[in-house]
Amino acid sequence: MVAASMGLVTPVLTRVPRRHAGWEDEAGITEVAEIARAADRLGYDFLTCSEHVGIPTDVAPVRGSTYWDPLASFGYLAACTDRIRFATYVLVLAYHHPLELAKRYGTLDVVSGGRLILGVGVGSLKEEFDLLGAPFEDRGPRGDDALRALRVSLAQREPSYDGPYYRYSGMIVDPCAVQARMPIWIGGRTLRSLRRAVAWADGWAPFGLGVAELASMVAAVERPDGFETVLSPERAFDPGGAPGATQEAVAELRAAGATKIALRLVQHSVAHCIEQLEAMSQLAVD
Repeated sequence: MVAASMGLVTPVLTRVPRRHAGWEDEAGITEVAEIARAADRLGYDFLTCSEHVGIPTDVAPVRGSTYWDPLASFGYLAACTDRIRFATYVLVLAYHHPLELAKRYGTLDVVSGGRLILGVGVGSLKEEFDLLGAPFEDRGPRGDDALRALRVSLAQREPSYDGPYYRYSGMIVDPCAVQARMPIWIGGRTLRSLRRAVAWADGWAPFGLGVAELASMVAAVERPDGFETVLSPERAFDPGGAPGATQEAVAELRAAGATKIALRLVQHSVAHCIEQLEAMSQLAVD
């Protein structure tokens, strides 16, 4: 395994109950930037940041309530790093018009020097859809149409598209993405999300699934050459404290079909997180 095929589920920016460390509660962008610079130096591929505008109070104990905004967070981290990429993990398609995403995240692609990975999903939190006035029942086909629109619009100064949900032409979007084909990953936890990714995107980045279930889904779908399967461990890795178990867990994810791994690490402080990144990188060398 190599660090270049791994990314980091960024501490602090998203805090899910029982999955984040206590030190993250008091940390801010300074601590995140320190970790980002270390991951950049060590050769890791990407950092993540999720999107939620508002979490219902009764859902927060399960999903967590802290979600930093990806656009602002990645804009800051882009200025602190040189090569590591930034994956929105994920944006909810129905919350945005495709050209809104093309403009805002195309600008971020310019700011970061072409280092953006656009992770998107159809969403599942109905209360948040209602809050934003976004349609919920047809979010699947609407999301598919948005994906088609994004694919032909992200790097175009004068994009045009004519689909069942989105239609536009005669508009200038400047700046636009500098990557001729910005990578698009689809999030989710269903076989349908994997099939959507194979049909319209460049990768699948599921969450909340066990290794056996992941392996079964991946085996059920033929993936094209170059397609990324971005899997995350059920339990956080501890490369410094349990290197053998970490190697075994990575091997399981590889066997399940992972081309990239979104790391979650056992980490008790900023310094410990960086030590774990270094230990994981050393395992890659070994």
